[in-house]
Amino acid sequence: MAVNLSAPDAATLHPVAGVRIGVAEAGIRKTDRKDLTVLLLDEGSAVGGVFTQNRFCAAPVQVCREHLLQGGIRAIVINTGNANAGTGEEGLARARATCAAAAKLLQLAPAQVLPLSTGVIMEQLPVERIEAGLPAAIADAQPGHWLRAAEGIMTTDTLPKAFSRQLQLEGATVTVTGISKGAGMIRPNMATMLGFLATDATIDPHLLPQLALELAEGSFNRVTVDGDTSTNDSFLVIATQQAQHAAIASLDTPAGQALKQAMLEVARLLAQAIVRDGEGATKFITVRVEGGRDAAECRQVAYAIAHSPLVKTAFFASDPNLGRILAAVGYAGIADLDQTKIELYLDDVHVATQGGRHPAYREEDGQRVMKQQEITVRVGLGRGRAADQVWTCDLSHDYVSINADYRS
Repeated sequence: MAVNLSAPDAATLHPVAGVRIGVAEAGIRKTDRKDLTVLLLDEGSAVGGVFTQNRFCAAPVQVCREHLLQGGIRAIVINTGNANAGTGEEGLARARATCAAAAKLLQLAPAQVLPLSTGVIMEQLPVERIEAGLPAAIADAQPGHWLRAAEGIMTTDTLPKAFSRQLQLEGATVTVTGISKGAGMIRPNMATMLGFLATDATIDPHLLPQLALELAEGSFNRVTVDGDTSTNDSFLVIATQQAQHAAIASLDTPAGQALKQAMLEVARLLAQAIVRDGEGATKFITVRVEGGRDAAECRQVAYAIAHSPLVKTAFFASDPNLGRILAAVGYAGIADLDQTKIELYLDDVHVATQGGRHPAYREEDGQRVMKQQEITVRVGLGRGRAADQVWTCDLSHDYVSINADYRS
């Protein structure tokens, strides 16, 4: 059961001019499920992307990187059920065959197609099933199929993830709509398992790579479910250039900042939805670290807490064994950390001060907070003025069961 997350209403997802979406059942791993999705982009669209930092990256990630360098992207093909990772040269050939098959149907060059895959690792991609399913997916393409797309990219997700916003830029209505998927193997270290964010804003295409990086840094790079960085993490940002406003030439202009903030809001909702739907999650936890010398060391401490199995299982049990949090702060890797300056809060409860238990702290107060579905852990380092935060979830029995049975 996802934590305070419900399935999106298709009526709240605004179509993005210049994007059509089609979904089909190709039987890639299982029958009777949406597992093949295409995004068709009008000519003139610009695409930027960021991808996993896992050196054992999947074949589609390698092909996407190559094709993005050439530009002119007109189609994105996404399959679930098979990650096409750990598949060697044959995997690369099959990712390229996917692009060639889509390009032939759409009268494009193969380099204008981006392939993305998610699912089981070290199994060859059944490209013949993708090729057979592509005509149906393309025939299904409609501007309003964002919810279908969110459903079509799911694996162990319990709910589709999709959000939409609109803003005014110089009198023009600009739309931002995005989808994501992911519930396990989540410590993106750049983006999410799969994420797509589209806008009809008119923006210099050269800004898209930087925009994608900044959006990922402020959203998907702040979440973790289990600390595992996937082989397939991919986040694509699309601008179709169809809104009628003056072209954005810099992200530092008022229009650039307004667009970035709207896109960042949607990206954060998508990233947090992944944590809320984390495999077996029962609690959504914000870990905020303040008083660092810089944001990087704040994130370093926050991730040490968020990744700790002992911390995460204590939250699952609502057990205020909060010395585990202090231990995680201590082993986060800050060599000159002064433990006498550490402050720890659970929501409004002051747990530790000057490195030790706060005189007024009572375990029943800690347990009261830990029983909530949403919790904020706040740590003060006493080293400076920087602050940062990450979002995570607890670790339950169901997480083990889901991953033990993943290939069943």
